Amino acid sequence: MLSALIWIPLLGAAVIALVPGFQTENRARLSALAIIAATLGLIAYLGLQFDTTLVGAQFTENLPWLDALGLNYKLGMDGLAFPLIVLNAILTGIAILCSDRNTNRPRLFYSLILVIYGAVAGAFLAQNLLLFFIFYELELIPLYLLIAIWGGKRRSYAATKFLIYTAVSGILILGGFLGITWLTGATSFDYDPALIETLSMTQQFILLGAILVGFGIKVPFVPFHTWLPDAHVEAPTPVSVLLAGVLLKLGTYGLLRFGVGLFPDAWRVIAPYLATWAAVSVLYGAVLAIAQTDMKKMVAYSSVSHMGYILLATAAATPLSLVATVLQMVSHGLISGLLFVLVGIVYKKTGTRDLRVLRGLLNPERGLPVVGTLMILGVMASAGQPGMVGFIAEFLVFRGSLAAFPIQTYLCIVGTGLTAVYFLLLVNRAFFGRLATGAKAKVDDQKDVWIPQPTSLEQAPAFVLAALIIVLGLQPGWLLGWTETTTISLVPSTPPVIQFVSMRDQLPPSTTNQ
Repeated sequence: MLSALIWIPLLGAAVIALVPGFQTENRARLSALAIIAATLGLIAYLGLQFDTTLVGAQFTENLPWLDALGLNYKLGMDGLAFPLIVLNAILTGIAILCSDRNTNRPRLFYSLILVIYGAVAGAFLAQNLLLFFIFYELELIPLYLLIAIWGGKRRSYAATKFLIYTAVSGILILGGFLGITWLTGATSFDYDPALIETLSMTQQFILLGAILVGFGIKVPFVPFHTWLPDAHVEAPTPVSVLLAGVLLKLGTYGLLRFGVGLFPDAWRVIAPYLATWAAVSVLYGAVLAIAQTDMKKMVAYSSVSHMGYILLATAAATPLSLVATVLQMVSHGLISGLLFVLVGIVYKKTGTRDLRVLRGLLNPERGLPVVGTLMILGVMASAGQPGMVGFIAEFLVFRGSLAAFPIQTYLCIVGTGLTAVYFLLLVNRAFFGRLATGAKAKVDDQKDVWIPQPTSLEQAPAFVLAALIIVLGLQPGWLLGWTETTTISLVPSTPPVIQFVSMRDQLPPSTTNQ
């Protein structure tokens, strides 16, 4: 079952790329959508069989591969991986739907997207450290090619910068994994937290440091963030959706699985420094977002800021905060995906993302009123508007982290206020006022400005994401139920600062019915 989630898209990618008959964009696109739909059906079936009361991995597969290297093909799905597997499939489908229908070299384009999906799914399911690293690195080349071939004017620079940063990330992670196996004397790379108990605290700090910086580059946290805005700005819209919504989650997933999960004692010692790092990332990313005039770059810096909330909650490592990390990962994936889809539509219809020339796009007759309405919904969700998934995710992050790190938590709450500031600037400049776009007409020549309307198919991905944001905002218990048992098991044995009560007892009154 789990192998099918990985190999169906990978084999499908090979068929689309190599078998004659998929030359047309429409046929390659529909084939890729059919493959993702099949994997979503399989995920739904596994979800019906999933036991939310179990802590460990389910549907496990274990096949010997390279015994001499300690590499086994070992897969498993638990409550930490399952929501991210679902998110990966949904956003991959969204990326295919929002792709340009006149895409050059469509067979290669959709094949690379499917390879990324299969690699990310394999990383989330891997129960062997070396196997995780193989899948972690597998997504590197497809993403590099997607930016380098279909990106903007500075695509070579952005793709190369991404490649260098991610390669350094992989080297550090591999070094940490090799160190674990060597120092513990293990005969394989199978995931086993009990092995770490044999290491001294000095050894744990060194190994955890390598893993922490490696995944910190991937997330990315300040000061390792500089590759992300360049990659987003130059990448086409589908790639930005995958990059922000899914690929960054490999870093936060790694912090939970291999940071908190393998080094709980060392994690407790460095947790205050990590919380401070989180506050710096949140505030620095928010301030940089305020200064941007490119819509896409502003959304990119907002990702740098919002990923800091996950580090704060992970640093606190309380039952509530760890559950909040999963909800925040899903929340950020959906909201950032929606924002990048809408920015892509604006750019496609107006020819610019420059907030200095865009105005009045909410005009009901000659503008983009539906896109503007969805954009307002997206920025409200990102700013933590109650009733949307962004609010409940951030509420649980702050509630779970406050007693452990009050100062850092309050600083991150300030970051939420700054989110409202920079997204208010975006909406006010681009969507309100008299209609004007630098690409279509002069600023003072209002009567001739007319923007082509997006089709229903172009707007459909945004409606899907908006619906998910609202549904999970009103009923977060549907998601919390899947992940609660597994994430609570990651809490370090040291008594947590906050006494645990059920996640549902922590929700606002309007959501406790679930």
